[in-house]
Amino acid sequence: MSQFNPKVFKNSFLAIVFLLSVVGFAQNQNAPTLPIESFYFKIKEQSKAQIIDARGPEEFAINHINGAVNFNLESKNYEQSVAQLDKSKPVFIYSIGAGRSAQLAKELSKNGFSDVNVLQGGIAAWIGSGKPYYANSKSKLSLAEYNKIVADNNTVLVDIGSRYCGACTKVKPVLETIKAEYGTNLKVVEIDLEDNPQIIADLKTIKVFPTLILYQKGKITFKKDGSVDLKKDVDLALAK
Repeated sequence: MSQFNPKVFKNSFLAIVFLLSVVGFAQNQNAPTLPIESFYFKIKEQSKAQIIDARGPEEFAINHINGAVNFNLESKNYEQSVAQLDKSKPVFIYSIGAGRSAQLAKELSKNGFSDVNVLQGGIAAWIGSGKPYYANSKSKLSLAEYNKIVADNNTVLVDIGSRYCGACTKVKPVLETIKAEYGTNLKVVEIDLEDNPQIIADLKTIKVFPTLILYQKGKITFKKDGSVDLKKDVDLALAK
């Protein structure tokens, strides 16, 4: 039977404490991802909220949250932009989804920002829930026109996304396959954030890009995120 060794026990104990400390520190570097309403109300609590749009400058110029500034880890003016922020106050970050915003949030957390918040669903969630935003042009499609398309066609598949959204590009080939197979029996409508932010805002149901909505006789048959099983879901819905 082995004897108890105080020195080995002490070293093992210290090693475990160190490991737990490292894990805890790493977890603290991950900024919370907030759902839209929590993110919005936390911003409203601030007299002058520090909002960062972590997308590219082209995206920001087209539309953004009111009062936001634009930079990310790859921006030439990154250091100057960070220096203008108050580390003692909350910072709110968003992008298309959570890719660029999460990376920026992690970096800011490591550099002394104590309250960093990332918007779950990004700009899609903000505009899609009807929150106020800036756009440099009027939407090409109105809600009345959208509703008419749904009413005038027996079956309508709507693809809502952004041309800057990587996941949205994966939907396009699936849509082409669906169009080729169903032809005039299925009306496909593609709505992007850059040309039609207001219709996305008016629908008040979009939380993420891409979102696919299938209407049959004016009623929603399904609503889903992304292209996974899209063809299968359309086939099953239309087979009923």
